[in-house]
Amino acid sequence: MTHVAVLYGGISAEREVSLSSGRQVIIALRQAGFEVTPIDVTADLAALLAALDPKPDVIFNALHGRFGEDGSIQGVLDWLGIPYTHSGVRASAIAMDKVAAKTVFAAAGLPVARHRVVDLAELEAADPMPRPYVIKPQKEGSSVGVFIMRAGDNRRAEIAQNWKFGPTALTEEYIAGRELTVAVMGDRALAVTEITSALGFYDYEAKYADGGSRHVIPAMIHPDITRQAMDVALAAHKALGCTGASRSDFRYDDTEGEPGRLVLLEVNTQPGLTPTSLLPEQAAHLGIGFPALCAWMVESAQCRA
Repeated sequence: MTHVAVLYGGISAEREVSLSSGRQVIIALRQAGFEVTPIDVTADLAALLAALDPKPDVIFNALHGRFGEDGSIQGVLDWLGIPYTHSGVRASAIAMDKVAAKTVFAAAGLPVARHRVVDLAELEAADPMPRPYVIKPQKEGSSVGVFIMRAGDNRRAEIAQNWKFGPTALTEEYIAGRELTVAVMGDRALAVTEITSALGFYDYEAKYADGGSRHVIPAMIHPDITRQAMDVALAAHKALGCTGASRSDFRYDDTEGEPGRLVLLEVNTQPGLTPTSLLPEQAAHLGIGFPALCAWMVESAQCRA
């Protein structure tokens, strides 16, 4: 029987999301017939190394955010020579850095939004680009620390003064319209989901709270945009060098008519696996149950040592 250690929890701002993903994965893998050892990852790296001795056959990486999704834990597992799920060091690190990822996407001819990295003093003093625009951390996920600056909003200086995500912020043009996402498994784009939220913005609460968002699958959009979104998601997955599963997030502006403008925002190399997450939902839409999805991830795990 294959022994799988599930890493979950972690020390990022997305710890609670990871705990939720991990709990789901542990149940699913046991249902699929694997021997499972749950490991709640903390800041104690020595304790993690001890928990991995003796080595399991495979690591299921259910960590999210910094240290779990940015290449850090991937480097540790490469050092140990243990196969693990999802992407390796390089793809994880680039995808987590939104500016580096946009550079890769642009070089591959994929559609990205206009953006600038600004220091906090500049942001506090004046708008770095015409409104509306978005302020976001360069290296966080799950919409942590994301703000939309619209006409009349006077929070800019306050946001800069209370910024907790490093010495700079990423500012990006706001794309009007709709929120779309496409999951990829291996070399296959699964489906296009449209996400709507009664909260007005698909932020952390909308993503993970019960009833925080509504998912429409397949998205009721122009067929050309459906094809483009699936093609771009797969191309972005390949351009970054992702393995296993990923999920690409888009904005789709059809406010002036169809087919409209599609913009790639980012690629998530560790898509959520919580009860409200999008990758399991798209897999289920195609007849792939959650235990089968998790088993596929284990079977696709790689040793990159």
